[in-house]
Amino acid sequence: MNDWPEGWSDDDRGPRYGRGSSGAQPEGARVMRQVRRGPAAPPQGAGVPQQPSYVDGGGYDGGYDSGYNTGQVYGGPGGRGPGGAPGPGPRRAPNWRRRIKWTAITLATVIVVTSVGTYFWADSKLRREVDLSTVIDRPQSGSGTNYLIVGSDSREGMTKADEKKLHTGAAEGKRTDSMMILHVGDNGDTLISLPRDSNVEIPSYKGSTSGKVYPATGRQEKLNAAYAEDGPTLLVRTIEYNTGLHIDHYVEIGFQGFANIVDAVGGVQIDIDKGFKDKWSGADFKAGKQTLNGQQALAFVRTRHAFAASDLQRTKNQQKFLAALAHEVATPSTVLNPFTFYPTMGAGLDSLIVDKDMSLWDLASMFWAMKGVNGGDGTSLNMPISGSVGGNLVWDKAKVKTLVDELNNDQKITVTGN
Repeated sequence: MNDWPEGWSDDDRGPRYGRGSSGAQPEGARVMRQVRRGPAAPPQGAGVPQQPSYVDGGGYDGGYDSGYNTGQVYGGPGGRGPGGAPGPGPRRAPNWRRRIKWTAITLATVIVVTSVGTYFWADSKLRREVDLSTVIDRPQSGSGTNYLIVGSDSREGMTKADEKKLHTGAAEGKRTDSMMILHVGDNGDTLISLPRDSNVEIPSYKGSTSGKVYPATGRQEKLNAAYAEDGPTLLVRTIEYNTGLHIDHYVEIGFQGFANIVDAVGGVQIDIDKGFKDKWSGADFKAGKQTLNGQQALAFVRTRHAFAASDLQRTKNQQKFLAALAHEVATPSTVLNPFTFYPTMGAGLDSLIVDKDMSLWDLASMFWAMKGVNGGDGTSLNMPISGSVGGNLVWDKAKVKTLVDELNNDQKITVTGN
């Protein structure tokens, strides 16, 4: 069997040196031969593949190229990778316009979904418990929107420890601790405090639970007695009868809810003109700017025994603080921070009692208006007082009529209060 490649024979080898060569001289240098790798041929014989043929190294015939002749090696651009697969092409530059587009779409979708979810969550928490449709003999609506904002002395949800901490006592039932009318209109917003000791006439009214109509008897009472007698609907009826102003929406908050909102928002900064103390409310304040927590805020708006004109000064403090609270709630640091916004919304909505027609948009409008009043874009005053009778404050009827006319016509307020 011939072990030499095809085309070689013993006769072609010439003189041999070594390995049994009979020549006296060593072989001359020979040109290295290359393997020609042609196309695959069908098997020969009994499965024996065709042997490669060789050509002289100086005669490249295109059958084999390692890649170095063209400068293309494995993995190089345009070359071929292992196994003959094409190598990776040049890396494409990122399409920033496409990325920005999809990022914007994703962000917009998240904002929309979050906003819609928040709206339905907040809307479901509103306690729409007051039905103003049961109020009888109502005055005609004027321009703008009128909110009756009531702070009650309700101890709902409070423990004995809460009552002691907040200096509220443990009185049964609930009474109005503060009352304000907020008018929202195109010519500026107006916040009017109604002293709870105001002398008013209790008109005919329809009982909130019995449905029975009670005739008027000319009875004179303090304004907060109307709420104590038959709740929010009689209070609205009494205010409308004695002022001639139509009330569009009702908002009420109790002691605990008020304190919780202040704490949720991180406290409210207020400038106190003159320091005062009151053992009944727990107030102990120095003059100057300071941030009040929920407990301190409740003491500030409830204090009356520390002032000579007790009820009038208290209503001024209530106006001042509620406007500052609305300003704090409506700031970007609260609205845009979910760790502040949701606790504040939760604390407020759980505590507010509103009328059945109140929407979240109405509530937001109320807060923005109160913020505007605090920022100097509106007017705040007490109901004009002309004197007192039996310890009750008597409204100045002429000024009240002018004030109500200006509100109904959404005009700039010219009346001043006490």
